[in-house]
Amino acid sequence: MSLNTIRPWRNIYRRKSRLIHVGSVPVGGDSPITVQTMTNTLTTDAKATIEQIEACAEAGADIVRVSCPDEGSTAAFKEIAQESPVPLVADIHFHYKRGIEAAEAGAACLRINPGNIGSPERVREVIKAAKDHGCSIRIGVNAGSLEKHLLDKYGEPCPDAMIESGMDHIRILQDNDFHEFKISLKASDIFMTVAAYQGLAEITDAPIHLGITEAGGLQSGTVKSAIGMGNLLWNGIGDTVRVSLSADPVEEVKVGYEMLKSLGLRHRGVNIISCPSCARQGFDVIKTVEALELRLAHIHTPISLSIIGCVVNGPGEALMTDVGFTGGGSGAGTGMVYLAGKKDHKMGNYNMVDHIVELVEKRAAEIEEQEVSAAGEGI
Repeated sequence: MSLNTIRPWRNIYRRKSRLIHVGSVPVGGDSPITVQTMTNTLTTDAKATIEQIEACAEAGADIVRVSCPDEGSTAAFKEIAQESPVPLVADIHFHYKRGIEAAEAGAACLRINPGNIGSPERVREVIKAAKDHGCSIRIGVNAGSLEKHLLDKYGEPCPDAMIESGMDHIRILQDNDFHEFKISLKASDIFMTVAAYQGLAEITDAPIHLGITEAGGLQSGTVKSAIGMGNLLWNGIGDTVRVSLSADPVEEVKVGYEMLKSLGLRHRGVNIISCPSCARQGFDVIKTVEALELRLAHIHTPISLSIIGCVVNGPGEALMTDVGFTGGGSGAGTGMVYLAGKKDHKMGNYNMVDHIVELVEKRAAEIEEQEVSAAGEGI
């Protein structure tokens, strides 16, 4: 029996959306919520861009977006797409030829606003290229670049203007018999973004790409994104996410996963449950957790690990994790190791990091072996 069956207050009921594909990655429907990021290298520097994509993929990115502002970028995109370990979205703004070139170069998805790329004939050319090369499309509405007629109508950027813009772009694609699209309505204002997405979710079954645009630096942007996107995800809205930070794209991926892990929507890597530390701590919790985060970053298998400084909450937390360590018990400089929620053995603080890494790696190998065995039995 699952935790969600036992505790219905843990359930998140996802909005029903249409399933599309970005290359081999399903988006929408009942598929897992995907994590995206965007390169910040010059696309014309294919080597640097490929290296950054590989780093993002290693961190868990399912999809990576690459900007294609000029012909040199779409020329380099072909090599980048061939070497990429994940499907790529080509970021196109106004020039319809860049969209055609990117589709021909191997883009799995085009990020465009159909109404912004020229005449109906040009729009049809881009859509034809997308169809011919198996590309999906992301409509990307941004509060900072709304169409003039909508700003004249509403007086300023607002949720209703963003929704109307998005639906206008959707109609262009549907009128051209194109349905492999997802949509985002982004603003840097949390309230505007959440209201826009809530309204959009009620009137279309298109997969929704979540993001708080220009959220800020690593710390402030993470907080803003977690509040806005977390609100939406908790209410079942969102099929793919991109955390927009003024930081390394790898950090965007990490934050995206932590957000989904916190809500039980994706599980990847070690989930460390740790206390903030206080005068009761039996070891240096902060330095220990910092060391463990670095040493366990290579593990992709979902595992829970509790690191608690004292016996007040430690044993209770350890009951619910795969591996646990609680300090502050009887005997100075020693703590209790828990495995699968049960007391297993005592350990000295001096070698705790090495020992915990060993235990987590062993547990990860066991889980992987069980999954392989279960998959074999299912064939």
